[in-house]
Amino acid sequence: MTTTDLPRPVDADRGRPVSKKRPRGAGRGGLRGAVSATTLLWILACLYGLPVLWFVLSSFKPAGDLFSLPLTLVPHNPTLSGYEAAWDSANFSQYFINTAIVCVITTILTVGASCCTGYALAKYDNKWLKFFFLCILATTMLPSEVMLAPEFLVVRDLGLYNSFGGIILPAVLTATGCFMFRQFFLTVPDELIEAARIDGARELSIFLRIMVPISRPIMLTLAILSFQWRWNDYIWPLLMLNDPDKFTVQIGIQSLVGAQNINWSVLLGGSVISMIPLIAVFLVFQRYVMNADINAGLKD
Repeated sequence: MTTTDLPRPVDADRGRPVSKKRPRGAGRGGLRGAVSATTLLWILACLYGLPVLWFVLSSFKPAGDLFSLPLTLVPHNPTLSGYEAAWDSANFSQYFINTAIVCVITTILTVGASCCTGYALAKYDNKWLKFFFLCILATTMLPSEVMLAPEFLVVRDLGLYNSFGGIILPAVLTATGCFMFRQFFLTVPDELIEAARIDGARELSIFLRIMVPISRPIMLTLAILSFQWRWNDYIWPLLMLNDPDKFTVQIGIQSLVGAQNINWSVLLGGSVISMIPLIAVFLVFQRYVMNADINAGLKD
């Protein structure tokens, strides 16, 4: 018996060269979406930045040019007279020192208290902690004006009226800070904590050596926000302080406003001076905000 090898049918499509060209229009959607998103961000940046730019440039205008028609963005005769008058008419150096003391101490205490509270609310299973967290969130639903009277009475009865302690203590624990740390610690894997407990680490050591270092971006974010809140705070220091040597920056700026008229050139100069520390703090710490690696201690 003989066998013959018959030729197998060759797939016609297998021999055809494969075209590497993408269909027309492919990839345009992603590019078009990126361009449109970038354009939208630039538009929003211009909308938010134009009033600030107008505000800063107006501080270099003489008082007579601020309301002269037609209105101009760039000052024709730039001058620093508004800044000089604002610095001479108000004791800004003392105001800066007072506000810096309040902001630094309050920020450190706020970050520490919020970090401890957020870790306890996130990693300890207790029904009373959940109820306590709901009570903390409920405070955000109350207007700050409602809490001014009871806070003032408590601080006055503690003997902290007309002191920096009366400004610092009520601002230490914030619902926003507790919520930020709780939500962050919920994203930390429980296996990381269990591994540390197996290795013999105690709860305080776990918190200080593991949780605190990996929460540095949240700490810096809250530090920036807390510093900004305390620096711009006006109502509470106005109620608590009656000694001009203890006034903060915002009260000092308010003192530039006259009873009958307002020198807008001086007011704009003082306002720009008060913005400089906030801008400096943000520029220094903003690059640390988004750096986090919570899975660094885990194996795949």
